[in-house]
Amino acid sequence: MPKIPDQTGRRIVVTGSNSGTGRETATRLAEAGASVVIAVRTTAKGDEAAEAIRRRSPDADVEVRELDLADLASVRRFADGILADDRPLDVLVNNAGVMAPPKRFETVDGFELQFGTNFLGPFALTNLLLPALLRSPAPRVATMSSLAALFGRIRFDDLQWTRRYSPWLAYGQSKLADLLLALHLHTLSIEHDWDLVSTAAHPGYTRTNLQSAGRSLGRAKPVSSKQRAWPFTQDVEQGSEPLLFAAVGRSAVGGAYYGPSGPGQMTGPATTVSIPGPARRADLARSLWAVAEDLTGTGLPD
Repeated sequence: MPKIPDQTGRRIVVTGSNSGTGRETATRLAEAGASVVIAVRTTAKGDEAAEAIRRRSPDADVEVRELDLADLASVRRFADGILADDRPLDVLVNNAGVMAPPKRFETVDGFELQFGTNFLGPFALTNLLLPALLRSPAPRVATMSSLAALFGRIRFDDLQWTRRYSPWLAYGQSKLADLLLALHLHTLSIEHDWDLVSTAAHPGYTRTNLQSAGRSLGRAKPVSSKQRAWPFTQDVEQGSEPLLFAAVGRSAVGGAYYGPSGPGQMTGPATTVSIPGPARRADLARSLWAVAEDLTGTGLPD
């Protein structure tokens, strides 16, 4: 595995870091010396992840804080706590998400679950944490997208999928929205002359519980989490590489998209990958940003 640059003295928030790519990312960053905030909905699971990290690295600086991206009040409480610490935040890793629940669910605030959790929650979190990020000498926001962004479409006429809900098309919309978030934040950073670097990544097809957790929602019997090591899937160690590079890679650049280098971007070492066509539309990104500001009641700091 590629060596992570020394992160001593840097503070990093990783959302959804109790399992999968988030946990692996938090682990590797803590091992590299970062002070890592494990931001999770269920703190008991976060505590278990933190203990596992400390077993691997007894000197690891990790703490667990509650964050439910499907509840904007929780997002505000978490952000308020980080800001109250009165210290710079060097990196925000927007990793947490839910994938393809079989029927339409809503967040606490009445948004379609995937659009709310995967996009609106991270959008609000990013805006609310910008004051702490901009205090860092080299701040960065790394946002996890997905290969599903390739078939995503922003349905401004029905963002919440109140008509003819499709699990996978709704997921594709949310992950395209994540990519647009990262790219427009890069544009805003240039416009405002910030030093902030905004990047995006996708994990290819990485074997985690994401594939089963979302599809198990509302089912009497959970979908099996067992996944075979097929030729075009990869383990979480390699699947986390694009996100890690986007978050702390020395040569990562703002506005870039990182993913696996193998066939179909499914597996392989991290590399720069092409941005899907819809995500290249600056007007689409700006329009979505404005809508998200209205829906979440958050925006750029004064």
